[in-house]
Amino acid sequence: MKKLIIPPKLNEGDKVAFISISGGRAGDEDMLPRYLLGKRRFERIFNVKVVETPHALKGSSYLYEHPEKRAEDLMWALKDDSIKGIICNQGGDDSYRVLPYIDTQVIHDHPKVFMGYSDIATWMAVFTYAGVRAYYGPNVLTPIAQPGKLDEYTEDAIRRTLFSTEVIGEIKAAEKTTPIDWNTTYTIDGVQHERFPDNDEIEDLRDPIPWTKGSGYKVLQGTGKVRGHVIPVCGGPLWQIMGTKFFPGPDVWEDSIIALEHCNIYDSKLAGLHELRAFAAAGVFDKAKAVITGPMDDDSRETILKVICKEVNRPDMVILENVDYIHRTPMTVLPVGALMEIDCNVPGISILESGVDT
Repeated sequence: MKKLIIPPKLNEGDKVAFISISGGRAGDEDMLPRYLLGKRRFERIFNVKVVETPHALKGSSYLYEHPEKRAEDLMWALKDDSIKGIICNQGGDDSYRVLPYIDTQVIHDHPKVFMGYSDIATWMAVFTYAGVRAYYGPNVLTPIAQPGKLDEYTEDAIRRTLFSTEVIGEIKAAEKTTPIDWNTTYTIDGVQHERFPDNDEIEDLRDPIPWTKGSGYKVLQGTGKVRGHVIPVCGGPLWQIMGTKFFPGPDVWEDSIIALEHCNIYDSKLAGLHELRAFAAAGVFDKAKAVITGPMDDDSRETILKVICKEVNRPDMVILENVDYIHRTPMTVLPVGALMEIDCNVPGISILESGVDT
């Protein structure tokens, strides 16, 4: 793939913009306290100043009705030289509606850290089209504003990828994981407590988070070591932009390691199969080096092996499961286009370059 412009690193004291480029839940009355916790937490842990883009907290109804305002917010944050990075408040399901209002030359001319996941996979493709690296990683509402406290794994991933020019190196499997929890209260000894109270705190160590011991990486198929540039794919959002100029071309997929978040859509094995077949028909897997995924159930494993091994005829392709970049906590950060190495013998993953520039 073409060489991407690598944004400069974030530093303590920088101004960072939080944006609602996809869903607008951060501004809804019931979600605003969680957002405000995430803002306080990010400011204090990383010693930065957070500002909202002009429409970030307008709420989900307004932002659904006005995709052009979401585009205006991105252009505003990029053009403002005092803002050094942009982090998405949440994912969603309709980023494609914003694309007609985007000037990709502005993205190219103002390279900045831009991070998010889920529907934000669309924006990974847009930034790649514009020639600028973006970062598939934590959103504000989750996992930055996760209940309890920001876990060490996620905090370390953000620091190593966005705040340092050192080589990122090994990405270890998380020692513990927990599902995303949207509840606003928790109960101890029959007493209900607010998770996101209107105070100045950034953590609540009493919150009984149900952590599960991590099971490590699992090699689904393949042997040895393989290297390639990492390309994040959240199936639904990328499927929506197939046929547009923003869908990555053959040069992006060639020699790539595809970070594929795959599941059986709406609990339909057939829908999950159709999604993977759409990517296969677009040539996504033909010349890729490997695929990494999050945890999968038996049906999802069967589907991915059916498509890649039998239909694409790539029984040689490395597939590594249970990588921590998906819809759960904790979460690492994947710099788009960065050189990744998978070692099936360990198994392990490393990123062999820094995430950001000086």
